[in-house]
Order: sequence, then structure tokens, then C-alpha cells
Amino acid sequence: MNSTYWLVAGLILIIALAVYALVLWRKVWAAREAKAEQERERNERLAQDIQFLAQSLVNGQLPLVEGSIRIKVLLDNYSGPRRADLNVGVFEVIYDATAHIPTHQQWKDLPSTERQQHEQQMQALEQQHKDEVERAAGQLSTGVAPS
Repeated sequence: MNSTYWLVAGLILIIALAVYALVLWRKVWAAREAKAEQERERNERLAQDIQFLAQSLVNGQLPLVEGSIRIKVLLDNYSGPRRADLNVGVFEVIYDATAHIPTHQQWKDLPSTERQQHEQQMQALEQQHKDEVERAAGQLSTGVAPS
């Protein structure tokens, strides 16, 4: 009888641990699903923002350099599916070419001569890459993800 008692106690313990393990795995699965859903929603918002900025750039409602920088940053954060025909390297070219230019309060604090030099550089970038940016923005204005 003593061995039967230990056998039953062992089986109960094994079943309890198995149930506990199942409960923990369900929590892990639920957390993974929630994380995947958050990632999907995040990518959806980013895709909409990219499309909106691209449309604004195409319509001339957004300065070329500023729009290119914003789109590049959003594309860097977007991890969803991308259309195979997208050619968006120009946004990185403009981003890299303007990375040294101060922004926000630092821009306001610049002497006017230095600010003018940066503005001339941005105008030169606009002239040099205008067609390519408009082409890339046109592609993005229909969406970043495949239909």
C-alpha cells in the first residue's frame, strides 16, 4: 500500500506540473500573438504615414529634403512586407547628405551665413535628386506593401 500511495502522489504531482506547464505555455503563446498583432498594427500605421508623406511630396505640399528625410526614417522603422519594385535608395542619399545639418533649436541658433550655406546645399540636393525623389515618392504614394 505504501508504494501505491507514492505512485498516486507522483502521478498527481506530474499531472499538476503538466497542467502548470500548459498554462505557462498558453501565456507565452498569447504574449507572442499580442506582440505580433502590435507589430502588424505598427507596420500598418507606418505604411499609412509613408504613403501620406509620399503623396504630400508628390503634390508639392512637403519640401523635398524634409519629406525625403521623414520617409527614410519611417522606412527604417517599417518591418512589414515591401513591394519588390520599390526603389527608395534616394531617400537614404539625401538623409546621409543632410545628416550634419542642425535641426530645431540648433538650426535657429545658427548664424544666418551658416544657415544660408546649408540652405544652398539643400537646394542643390533638391535640384540634383528631384526627378528620382519624385519617382520614388510616386511609387510609395500607392503604398509600400504589395497589394
